[in-house]
Amino acid sequence: MTSPATILPTVNWDVEADFLLPPPDPTQRLDMAPPAALTPRDRHRLSLHATLTTAAVPPHPDDAKAIDALSTLDATVALAICRWLSTHAHPAAPLT
Repeated sequence: MTSPATILPTVNWDVEADFLLPPPDPTQRLDMAPPAALTPRDRHRLSLHATLTTAAVPPHPDDAKAIDALSTLDATVALAICRWLSTHAHPAAPLT
């Protein structure tokens, strides 16, 4: 036996069988221009995310502020951080 809460209402398609949409309003069209080039900050941020993920350190949502702060630094610093993380992802063979 089913309770009334589990029965879904049925739609009477004969009442309003025609669902015509109004013509589009040209003033509401989206601007489909190609996106602007990425800023250096955006490139650094994406690179840091990718490098962290590759190093098996998935960025935690709380890390966004730190990643954003690091991405404001110049390219030399961003590349050094990525290099450090990449080196950590592939450590040298242990000395025996």
